[in-house]
Parts: sequence; structure tokens; C-alpha cells
Amino acid sequence: MRAVFLDRGTFSDDIDLPTPEGITDYQVFDDTPQDIDTLRERCQDADIIITNKVKLNKDLIDSLPTLKLIQLTATGMNNVDSAACEANDVALYNVAGYAVKSVPEHTFMLMLSAMRATLHYHNKVTDGSWANDGNFCLLDVPLLDLEDRTLGIIGVGTIGKRVTEIARAFGMTVLWAEHEGREPRSSDYTDFDTVLAQSDVISLHCPLTDATEQLINSATIAKMQQRPLIVNVARGGVVDAQAVVEAINDNKLLGYASDVFAQEPIASDDPLHTLAQHPRVIFSPHNAWGSKAAQLNLWDTLCAQVKDFIHKT
Repeated sequence: MRAVFLDRGTFSDDIDLPTPEGITDYQVFDDTPQDIDTLRERCQDADIIITNKVKLNKDLIDSLPTLKLIQLTATGMNNVDSAACEANDVALYNVAGYAVKSVPEHTFMLMLSAMRATLHYHNKVTDGSWANDGNFCLLDVPLLDLEDRTLGIIGVGTIGKRVTEIARAFGMTVLWAEHEGREPRSSDYTDFDTVLAQSDVISLHCPLTDATEQLINSATIAKMQQRPLIVNVARGGVVDAQAVVEAINDNKLLGYASDVFAQEPIASDDPLHTLAQHPRVIFSPHNAWGSKAAQLNLWDTLCAQVKDFIHKT
């Protein structure tokens, strides 16, 4: 089978990604521009397309008569027109569960960095501010503990449950948020507005859907009585960035720690840039998923899926 990998550059350069078994003709591109002519040229004879974030729309999928499988190197599938896949008898596979260690650990890196003002203090050490102050320690921004605080989790899948385990090890109380506007499905869940009102930290782990787009906005922030820190390792579109900026500037939120943005790489005019020097704001470039172990786990799973597909066809 012929396969093309459109954006190998989304993996680390030092990660070995062997050709999946059953692929006999394989082209690998570090990245692929989002224009239809280039996409058609690279995919025209492919039986299998492997990609992470390249958008594959109906016009492209309709124009590829040999295409049998689109294999994503990610969990989210909103960059592919699934209806066009179904109409053209093209299988669409994703990979799930590969980052159940990486994302929760990254979540707490972001959380702790914001609560302890890590970047602020790092800069005070390296720019000479600490030396100029003259004291044996510097405490101009309060250090906040996680123990005895309440963590609200929005999106209670495998990752949200692992975040729960780690949070409880820190001595946090954890609330699982039910979907907005619904009654809690069981005693394990708390209604959405109560989670907003009671949480000192809110951690986002939900997919981006019509229901969750800009779920965190000026109206929902107004319900957050504890002035919480918001941690976003879900999708950038789950948050209204302008509302977050305004809330932090108005002292309605403690801070914002995010691995994801509405446009990636982050747009030059994203309002979040204005928070760059805030001691309780920290950003990472959508790499929470990408520990070395997680990348290897992802590729192993992908290879098994592609092999099984080829053997069935």
C-alpha cells in the first residue's frame, strides 16, 4: 500500500518512527502547506494518509479515488471531514490514550508554575533583581500551596481521572463538573455552576465541540467566586481569550496557564500576549501530549492500527 505522512514535523526529530508494516511505498514530509493543489499533489496516489493537524476537507477527499484510510496521529478529529470520509468509503482512525501520563504531568507543571510564580522568580534570579534586593530570599509574589484547595475538573475522561489522582495526592479536594445545564449523572459529579463557584483551580480537559466552544467566557467567569487559576490543556477554543485577559486585569481570576490556543502557533494579535509578564500566567506551545514516552506509545499504536487495516483489506 502507498502512504503519505504529511506532517512528520509534529514529532520530535530524535524520535524513531519506523514505517508501519504493510506500507510498501512511503513518502514523508516534515510539513505540508494548507493549500489544495499541494495536498492533491502529495496525496493523489495514496491509499493511506497519515497526518496530525493538516485539514482534509470534502473537496480534497472527493478528489482522491485511491484513498482508503486517513490515520491521524492525534485524538482530535475535527480537522477531517468525517462525512466526506463516510461518503467515499474512507476509514478514519485516530489514536487515543497515548498521553495519559504526559498530559496530567504537564497539567501540574503549569498549575504549580502559576501558583508558585515560577517564571517570575526565575527571571528575578537571572536578571539581577534578587542580588539587588539583598535579602537571602525574595517573596514579592505570594507562593500558593495546592494542599487544601479545591480543584474543579471539566472533562472527566482518562486524563481528567489521572489528574484527579495526582491532585488528591497533593491534598486537594476534587470536583468533577457535570455538563453545563444538566443534573449530575451520579454522586461522583457536581453541577457545573457549583464547580465554578467553589473551585480555587479549574482544569480543562474537555474536547472542543459546539457545546464547549468558549465555555469559559465572561458569563461563566462571573460565577467563579474563588478567583481561581484556570489551566487549559484542552483546546484553545474552549476559552474566550479576551474574557480571560479582562478577568485577570480586573482581578477576577488569579491567573491562566495554557498549553493550547485558538490559533496554533499563537496569532500575533492574540490578546493573551498582553499577559506575558503576569507572574501567574504561563504558556507552553501545545506540547503537553509530547513526552518522549507518549510519542513512542502513539506511534506504536498507530503502527498496529495501520497494520490491522491493511491486513483486513
